[in-house]
Amino acid sequence: MPYAELHCLSNYSFLRGASHPAELVERAADCGYSALAITDECSLAGVVKAHVAAKSVGLKLIIGSEFALSEGIRLIALAPNRAAYGELAGLISRSRRRALKGEYVTHLRDVLFHLKRCLLIWLPGDSDHEKVYGQQLARLCKDRVWVGVTRLLGNDELRQFRQRWQLAQDLKLPMVACGDVQMHCATRKRLHDVLTALRFNTTVASLGQRRLINSQQHIRSLDKLLPLYPLSLVNESLRIAQRCTFSL
Repeated sequence: MPYAELHCLSNYSFLRGASHPAELVERAADCGYSALAITDECSLAGVVKAHVAAKSVGLKLIIGSEFALSEGIRLIALAPNRAAYGELAGLISRSRRRALKGEYVTHLRDVLFHLKRCLLIWLPGDSDHEKVYGQQLARLCKDRVWVGVTRLLGNDELRQFRQRWQLAQDLKLPMVACGDVQMHCATRKRLHDVLTALRFNTTVASLGQRRLINSQQHIRSLDKLLPLYPLSLVNESLRIAQRCTFSL
């Protein structure tokens, strides 16, 4: 059963991603993925190198970006066509111009009014107030919003899955599997810990819960990944990938 990874950060997400775009692409191809989305945080900086690597290994590349909105919610925006890619690039430029170098500011209204064609994956947290924003997304971005579900073998995942399932049912939104990938292989976990310590200006030993809980946020083999998700969520990742036809 194939799978399309729709949430993946490279090292162009400064001090968050621990692998080069080409490493992520090559690993996804080796694992038999149908497609890979490079979704660096408010950036398209890594997509050219990812595009070159994807062409060489014959993997479908999807271009997107992750945003932490000022309202406290996280979204992934994917570009299904050339017009959507232009919208996404414009929003990234607008968000970066509002802030100091290396930072950005994006509001929900920016997404609603400037991303008219992008496909959106909402990554809900545990806060109840997010449902209000989810209602706006469901109403104003009809047929192009999904609730993203990530399985990382954490202690509280069953509760989180049920919460997201109920949220998706209440808002009549489809759910999709996505891995929140931040490295191409599990052995990069130690490097990721160092990058996280640099980001928070502390030591690795002092990171506590700010470090990744384990090494699961890598490009996992299909035999390990697919059993974690209901088949419908895996199939939804493929349907989203099929809608994305844009290529550099």
